[in-house]
Amino acid sequence: MNENLPPIYFYIPQSQWPVGELPQSPEEYWQWMSFWGSRYGRGKYDWTLQTYLYLKADGLPCQLIDFMPERGIVVSHRDFLSDNLQPLPKLLIVCIKVDRSPHPYAQLQVVQNDRDSLFNRSPNLWQCHPLKFWLQPGLIPRDPSRGEIFEKVAFFGVTGTLAPELQAPSWGEKLAALGLQWEVVGCDRWHDYSTVDAIVAVRSFEASQTFDSKPPSKLINAWHAGIPAVLGRESAYRSERQSALDYIEVASPEEAIAAVEMLQGDRNLRRAIIENGRIRAQETGNPQIVEQWRHFLTNVAVPAYYRWCTASIWQQQIFLTRRYLTMKANRLHQFVSEK
Repeated sequence: MNENLPPIYFYIPQSQWPVGELPQSPEEYWQWMSFWGSRYGRGKYDWTLQTYLYLKADGLPCQLIDFMPERGIVVSHRDFLSDNLQPLPKLLIVCIKVDRSPHPYAQLQVVQNDRDSLFNRSPNLWQCHPLKFWLQPGLIPRDPSRGEIFEKVAFFGVTGTLAPELQAPSWGEKLAALGLQWEVVGCDRWHDYSTVDAIVAVRSFEASQTFDSKPPSKLINAWHAGIPAVLGRESAYRSERQSALDYIEVASPEEAIAAVEMLQGDRNLRRAIIENGRIRAQETGNPQIVEQWRHFLTNVAVPAYYRWCTASIWQQQIFLTRRYLTMKANRLHQFVSEK
């Protein structure tokens, strides 16, 4: 099969290429990101450098490059792709869109939520494909020696993405009244769940806010960490849900505090949720994500590459023109909406 693969590249532009020695394996990526994460930002390197390392370790022939080649398949994060970049006649661009706007000219777009709004915007034109995000690098599960202790509730993420009601002092005070500690964990410890007994993660309590471009990472990390999750009404979580034991969904601050209190008072429920999480973790680990990426590249991107290469110059130009007009229409719509 490898003989039929075109060159596959993961692209980080020279202007954003990290200094120093890069990690050579997925295991080394965590140490590298721990040191450089605050300087470079996490997501765009998690999606490019880390993905490259996992696929290379799995035996997929691919390269990490800092230039745009003339032929082959180029995979890159949206932040690394300039708007005016257009594919050449023998070049397929795969944009890892995640929660950004789609790249105007990339033939394929990777999203992290199968409810992403791009599916509703001329899906045949945009060719978007959902792929799972990697587990939190270096994840340390809850310490088993904590046993039945239920003392600390935490949020793992950027404070500004937490619902305002959960940022207010009153939220921590309500938990303190139950004898519980509340912590917003900083990015330098997003991997460490060892002293945490449950997470609460709600971006908004508004019913209309389903955050269709966001991934289910907080839920999946909680399964692997061995702790219950109290979460908002996000589409990514709902897409993963198979039973009531997967997580507790809440629609208001009152429901959130009630869910935490229920977990505190019912150790059997906690055990059931944690055991269910162990089962779900077996289905949602990095090996499964590697398989998703291999399937996408070999069964979606490679055929798309050969279709692009064999298309006439006029067919390619029509594609690029449609994308250009779509981009202009979207920008006009955004401009009018902001007026």
